[in-house]
Amino acid sequence: MTRNAKIAIGVIVAVLAIDQIIKIWIKTHMMLGESIEITSWFYIHFVENNGMAFGMEMGGGIGKLLLSLFRIVAVGGIGYYLVRLCKGVVPVTTFLVVLISMILAGAVGNILDSVFYGVFFDSSYGQIASFLPSDGGYSTWLHGRVVDMFYFPLIEGRFPEWVPFWGDETFIFFRPVFNFADASISVGIIALLLFRSNELSEIWNKLSEK
Repeated sequence: MTRNAKIAIGVIVAVLAIDQIIKIWIKTHMMLGESIEITSWFYIHFVENNGMAFGMEMGGGIGKLLLSLFRIVAVGGIGYYLVRLCKGVVPVTTFLVVLISMILAGAVGNILDSVFYGVFFDSSYGQIASFLPSDGGYSTWLHGRVVDMFYFPLIEGRFPEWVPFWGDETFIFFRPVFNFADASISVGIIALLLFRSNELSEIWNKLSEK
């Protein structure tokens, strides 16, 4: 096993472990909608979403199923790409391997929620969920909801009346609630675009030629 392969496995295992430990603790200790104030600008706020990262939705049961299947296919593609890089098919920096591993692990973390949580947990609405409830879970395979909990209302205020569409409405920055997997994906993608976009493009071209 190459050094990059060991590093990739380490990153993936670490991200998945942290992500799932946090989510399972939230599910088994908090009710849906419950908040814990850490500071005035940071809350642990338990929400669930049926869709994509940062609470975005993709409506309906069919939409949820398609999204789950798309995630699985996308992760398979990223995983295949990462395996080729770790095998040394083309020269690659360890930093790039770490970033791609973070993106892959974050995607897998949210897939685990979608695939398993609907079966493994009962509803968190108005109660603290149980793990492997005797009456069954709140949904079926591939229809679980993603657990989100990190909420950073850094700036709160109200738009001036003269602002089109949003005049005199309140605003919060940063409004989306997200999880550790989302953060891993976002940091990986942003760092990839800022620091390794040229390397990624060159490697992609070399892999395509092989």
